[in-house]
Amino acid sequence: MSCRIAFVLFPGFQQLDLAGPMAVFEVARLERPGSYDWRLVASAPPAARSSAGVDWPVQALPRRLGELDLVMVIGGDGVDGACRDERLLGWLRRAARSGARIASICSGSLVLAAAGLLDDRSATTHWSRGRQFEVEFPAVQLQPDRIYVREPAVRERGWPELWTSAGMTAGIDLCLALVAHDHGEDVAREAARQLVVERRRPGGQSQFSPLLELQRPDGRFSALLDEVRRDLRAEHRVDDLAERACMSPRHFARCFRAETGATPAQVVERLRVEAARAALEGGAGSVQRVSQDCGFGSTERMRRAFVRLLGRPPAAFRP
Repeated sequence: MSCRIAFVLFPGFQQLDLAGPMAVFEVARLERPGSYDWRLVASAPPAARSSAGVDWPVQALPRRLGELDLVMVIGGDGVDGACRDERLLGWLRRAARSGARIASICSGSLVLAAAGLLDDRSATTHWSRGRQFEVEFPAVQLQPDRIYVREPAVRERGWPELWTSAGMTAGIDLCLALVAHDHGEDVAREAARQLVVERRRPGGQSQFSPLLELQRPDGRFSALLDEVRRDLRAEHRVDDLAERACMSPRHFARCFRAETGATPAQVVERLRVEAARAALEGGAGSVQRVSQDCGFGSTERMRRAFVRLLGRPPAAFRP
């Protein structure tokens, strides 16, 4: 039986957020004929203009929701306007109650959150929207470093099955996982092979985001972070960092997380990982030497940090 998909568009959507997932289902359909069928829908037909200025033909939001098996909200710069589209938000709530699976690509998860579909559930979004997401939707358990998140249905609470992805290409990862869930690993691997992408990409968003924009020169703690970078061997405890920032530890920790989107310990670890990665890629000494120079203290501690944040051990970054 075919999985009937509605790709939900809005003015200012990102074309790659649509094209990548559509290509996955297209290739899967070649491997498993009749497995997927789709339509493009929006709250304001007959066209939705992408952020690139290209108009895409769309149908009206379907009234017969029982005909849909998967609703996938695309992301893009226009997502803030989509979050205020009450017609769209109401339709998504009804779609969720109908039993359809609900998914989002990139910043499309903000639309799901605005509809209340992610409250008390885990989700992810593009790293650049992480702070906005945490501020506007505190009831959502945001997983900022995940490539994609799947939340199973909880029928007794009326919660649908939910899939959210981190970014444009992470939408391909999500859809490959959906194909594997629906039709098995063999079909998903063949789809990945045809698209020349990895079936399972290692690591999380930390390998792509510029340390959650910590390099901003206008940031409140930019000078302090520069000091940390210059002396990664130091312990850099919260109490010490707070004293250098002339703040109480509790106030410092709260302000630091609001500014950076991460705890002081997480940021220090990420700065060490970035420095160690650069050193290894540049051929600067042994893994043991780099682990000491970057403040890890041991190669095992550095290995665990690399696998958690980059998805690969330190040795993988040696030339």
